[in-house]
Amino acid sequence: MVSGFSILRNPARILIALLLSLVLTACQIGGGPIGLGTSPRVGQTVQVAMLLPMSGSGGDALLSRSLENAARLAAADVAANATIEITVYDTAGNAATAATRAQEAVSAGADVIVGPLRSDAAAAVGVAVANSNVAVLSFSNNTEIAGGNVLVLGYTFANTANRIVGYSARQGRGNIVLVHASNLAGEVARDAVRTAATRSGATISATIPYEFSQVGVVNVVPQVTSAVGDNGANAVLLTSDSAGALPLFAQLLPENGLNTSSVQMMGLTRWDIPPATLEFSGLQGGWFTLPDPSATGAFNSRYAAANGDAPHSLGGLGYDAIRAIAAAAPSGRMGAADLVAAGQIDGASGVFRFLNDGTIERALAVAEIVNQQVSVIDPAPRRLGGAGL
Repeated sequence: MVSGFSILRNPARILIALLLSLVLTACQIGGGPIGLGTSPRVGQTVQVAMLLPMSGSGGDALLSRSLENAARLAAADVAANATIEITVYDTAGNAATAATRAQEAVSAGADVIVGPLRSDAAAAVGVAVANSNVAVLSFSNNTEIAGGNVLVLGYTFANTANRIVGYSARQGRGNIVLVHASNLAGEVARDAVRTAATRSGATISATIPYEFSQVGVVNVVPQVTSAVGDNGANAVLLTSDSAGALPLFAQLLPENGLNTSSVQMMGLTRWDIPPATLEFSGLQGGWFTLPDPSATGAFNSRYAAANGDAPHSLGGLGYDAIRAIAAAAPSGRMGAADLVAAGQIDGASGVFRFLNDGTIERALAVAEIVNQQVSVIDPAPRRLGGAGL
């Protein structure tokens, strides 16, 4: 999924983060009911506490600035309908610090918390402010922490799997060989694809795990090609990304007899990041999902005009958080349930909505690699169907 996020962490890591937080409670982090939250009066300024690793290591400071800039751009956009005041709290990229800052923010009158960046910190913050019923809009894509007062804004495996597998089934490419790493992220991706197949009527005719190493990929390639032939499969779905096993699979599968012109290659990650990925011969004609390109392009242009440079690839999540808060503001309440009830929201990269379990559904386009270029073959929907439960 998205680099720069804690994709899926070991539950023990989350437990450690919770024990480090200053408020130790027995509140459940994920899967619990959506809380009701605070009650700012209609027309009152909404106080938003933004928890970011401003002094964090690596690229955290750059991403933090992009998230903040995008959030302030959204606040200006919605000013005619909602007055939103943003206060930034530095978490230093530390879960315990994030929990402390969240408590400080609530004590200072915050109506809602945006952030933190990673799932361990978001889990700690959710516990730290649970008794205040303040909603936490985390930038994580880890659905394990969703529920109760915590919502996730990141792009999730479940969302992507539903889109790509559903499209594949409708195109008659629903006999799928699924290939995933034998690690936590790979197993969660596997489960998301299986659930999506059940929903769409597709068939996972074989599931091929592999050790997350170069040797592991090399060893499993013959099993993948054999599984396609043995099951009459017409599609192969790879859960790996360009920083992982994808380049190896793109080279080795065709070299080992997989005819990618007759067997549809599909991915659960962005195959256009970095752009050099588009050059792999084994991915030509392959399908993957991406956010609405027109919405993303419009946001990037407006951000650059306001800030003098392009946003971080994840910066738009800051914009989305504030747009969601503005959508809930007319209700006069700012709890997680109110953010869910706001329904469909126009975001930086297309429409989205929060679901009752604290996860997110985003409109995604399906793209094909044609002559080393991205070609959208099924545009992102302008409206999300169904009840979104």
